[in-house]
Amino acid sequence: MDPRYPIGKFQQPLEATPALRQQAVEIIAETPAKLRGAVEGLSPGQLDTPYRDGGWTVRQVVHHVPDSHVNAYIRLRLALTEEQPTIKAYDENQWAQLHDAKTGPVEMSLALLDAVHERWVRLLRALSDDQFGRVFIHPEHGPRTVDWLVFLYAWHGRHHTAHITELRKQRSW
Repeated sequence: MDPRYPIGKFQQPLEATPALRQQAVEIIAETPAKLRGAVEGLSPGQLDTPYRDGGWTVRQVVHHVPDSHVNAYIRLRLALTEEQPTIKAYDENQWAQLHDAKTGPVEMSLALLDAVHERWVRLLRALSDDQFGRVFIHPEHGPRTVDWLVFLYAWHGRHHTAHITELRKQRSW
């Protein structure tokens, strides 16, 4: 197994059915609790352990998830309210090196994730089929749909949670 991709690389479903969308939205809804459970009981030293050689620490991973998901939530809102908006990319590695991501208590990011997901999931559950087809332009990936965003972020939460749970298994934490 490649420790960078403990659940495998993201794969967009060939067809975005209502059932697959609902499943992805439920995975997004569960992400805050799953991430919280993954770090429960870890000591500061464990939180400051990289999940793999050359990788971010558990703490940085926890702070990264709401950073990324806040951006996804904003991208969704832009896609729903503007005609093919070009969204802003950001350097996630640089964000992970900022002081708050390297040293801040994980609880503040877990609380942020709870709040963002409560709003995000409420909105996702209300979307029509047409709205899932709305397009935005990603500077690095080109045109993308809301469907792509939903499936990507269902994977993203599980991906980073697995970084932590796999480390815990390896270290018997």
